Amino acid sequence: MARTRLTPSSLPDEGLDRSGVSSYLGENCAGLGSGLKGKFMSDINSRIDADVKGNDVFLYMKGTPDFPMCGFSGRVVQILDYLGVDYKSANVLEDQELREAIKAYTNWPTIPQLYVKGEFVGGADIVTEMFQAGELQSHLAEKGVATKQTA
Repeated sequence: MARTRLTPSSLPDEGLDRSGVSSYLGENCAGLGSGLKGKFMSDINSRIDADVKGNDVFLYMKGTPDFPMCGFSGRVVQILDYLGVDYKSANVLEDQELREAIKAYTNWPTIPQLYVKGEFVGGADIVTEMFQAGELQSHLAEKGVATKQTA
């Protein structure tokens, strides 16, 4: 049976709460001209671009790979570690700007978020389903990302 891969653009926008970014900008950029607010978002988006495009595999998560701060982030770390994938990560709990901006960047409301070769793959549920079906391993191989051999 063919599986439909969910992407942010395939999901309806209704019900997604994007008030956090606007609220954050309103509270923390009060008094700034709209040009400076745009520069703020541009700077954080440049940082995100550098993270996801400058690393073969990048994970935005709550906590660190050694100490995940939520079960969903921990599950993705376990999958990547099991596969022996070399990856980099960022702890969104240390940077509220990043935490809100990454959600807007992908139009995806939850953390963790996994990227492979600059492409958003999904969150914990999608990564888990792909892993269980062998699709994550295939996707990594197609993108030229090395994994350890599994028995």
